[in-house]
Amino acid sequence: MTITKHKVAAIHYTLRDNSGTVLDSSEGREPLYYLHGENNLIPGMEEGLEGRTKGDKLQLTVPPEKGYGRRDPQLIEQVPRTAFGGQTIEVGMQFQANDGQIITVTEVGAEAVTVDANHPLADQDLHFDVEVVDVRDATRDELDHGHVHGPGGVAH
Repeated sequence: MTITKHKVAAIHYTLRDNSGTVLDSSEGREPLYYLHGENNLIPGMEEGLEGRTKGDKLQLTVPPEKGYGRRDPQLIEQVPRTAFGGQTIEVGMQFQANDGQIITVTEVGAEAVTVDANHPLADQDLHFDVEVVDVRDATRDELDHGHVHGPGGVAH
């Protein structure tokens, strides 16, 4: 069976940055199951997996435009320190904004905190080693919901 729109694929992957540092991996865990063609993966990953079959091993390099995008300077802003309710704030801390977006603290001043809502992997090439472990038809529920309900299509 081939990975095409509305197929469920199971993959093992390792993600590295340009210097070869491992950023994420499914090694030692269950494979990642996803519903193909429903934007459950970054676009470059889905494009690279299209047409692949069980047992395929491949390397994908995904540019920022097909990954997490380019950094948008408009997503960086200063927030009054009082907005954090007096808690200790440090560079690198992450918070969920009211709209659900994750923001990262990039600078802490006496009166203001600089936060960045860009994805941490924005502007980066992403290098994936991928193995296709399985491909199957999606269940009706998975198609209706737009995501996988587990290895066999059953919600847990």
